[in-house]
Amino acid sequence: MTEHAQSRRARKAGVAAFVGTTIEWYDFYVYATAASLVFGKIFFPEGTDRLTGIAAAFATYAVGFFARPLGGVVFGHIGDRFGRRSALVITLTMMGAATFLVGLLPTYAGIGVFAPLLLVLLRFVQGIAVGGEWGGAVLMAVEHAPEEKKTFYGGFAQLGNPAGALLSTGLFSLLSTFGDDALEEWAWRVPFLLSAVLIVIGVLIRLKIEESPVFEAEPEPDGGLPLAHALRTNWKPILLGIGTLPIAVGGYYLVTTFITAYATDPAVGLSKTVVLNALSVAAVVELIATLGVAWLGDKVGRVRVVVWGLAGVAVLAAPQFLVVSSDSTVLIFLVFAAMRLVMAATYGPVAAVLAQMFGPQARYTSISVTYQVAGALFGGLSPVVSTLMFQATDSIVPVIVLLVAMCALSIACLLKAPQHTDDAAPAKSPGPAASAGTASGPG
Repeated sequence: MTEHAQSRRARKAGVAAFVGTTIEWYDFYVYATAASLVFGKIFFPEGTDRLTGIAAAFATYAVGFFARPLGGVVFGHIGDRFGRRSALVITLTMMGAATFLVGLLPTYAGIGVFAPLLLVLLRFVQGIAVGGEWGGAVLMAVEHAPEEKKTFYGGFAQLGNPAGALLSTGLFSLLSTFGDDALEEWAWRVPFLLSAVLIVIGVLIRLKIEESPVFEAEPEPDGGLPLAHALRTNWKPILLGIGTLPIAVGGYYLVTTFITAYATDPAVGLSKTVVLNALSVAAVVELIATLGVAWLGDKVGRVRVVVWGLAGVAVLAAPQFLVVSSDSTVLIFLVFAAMRLVMAATYGPVAAVLAQMFGPQARYTSISVTYQVAGALFGGLSPVVSTLMFQATDSIVPVIVLLVAMCALSIACLLKAPQHTDDAAPAKSPGPAASAGTASGPG
């Protein structure tokens, strides 16, 4: 393949990864934002105090994270056996259907306990879908790219996270102008129902993308399950990968989902509109910065850039939470934006970092299990644990300490993780599976 043709395929795959992950993360964040703002009141019994209601809403939110490893295994198998594209079309369709149905759910006042039960079921389906989505989207972007541009093109898949967050918080910010009563009565449904339109667009784009060249060149499977191969040969990088991700997955939700609930708590008193607007501006900053830090990762080393970002998160951990008690809206906007800038450095290059921790054999399963187990541990539990810590201590300090500790763990594991190249990926041939790619140091 000529260099021009490879670049064209890489750009096409990168754009498709961006559009698909944007829709997936929009669906995921719509739920997270609604859980922070209204679900505690409309899906749980009346008389529940505010923080307990929010904790219960976050618990249903966490169900999606605990379903994600299952989705990683199921769609990792499909992606490693039948191709990345097939898995990605299915995940996008599943996510869209579940999100749309949440928008049609009756509330607790309408059908009682069945309302939160149905909410949990649909959140579980969302979790399975996103569990298979991220790994496939990353691999389509990274595996189409030349070796010297893998971090940059992997960043396209990462763009979907801030873009989805921007769409979600931006839409809720607009709807919040109708007032709290309207938001709780009908307006919260609008972002869920709009998902149907986005899913149709995403599926059409994904159907036009060529299969990953690394998958096509991968040795024929040896007949065993991809999960068995992953756990047998990749167990160490899987563990290191999980330890690398506390900030990229869990810390992210602390500075978006949890801080929404914390800042609008009566003890803090920040308005929902200010919080949502600040998060929307911060999402724009992250969206702009993500490809920049991914490009920088190809120039100076992707691991180095992620370490810089983690150090920045640790420095800004205290200001991020303390600033919401200030009277300065400008300062709130600036600190939120600064945090998301350094978050971009922890998240943008990590697609290529994780993809290249594994050789091509069972790579979809390996990267999906890694990311989704980390999501369940750090992303699913961090908002719940933080809410309970704040409720128990009436102080934000334990949450700040937790965020800094997550940074330290991420750096320690990242510096020990292997990195592979795809230059030596063998052509498909009968026979036993072999791990392709050569390991190199962090970079």
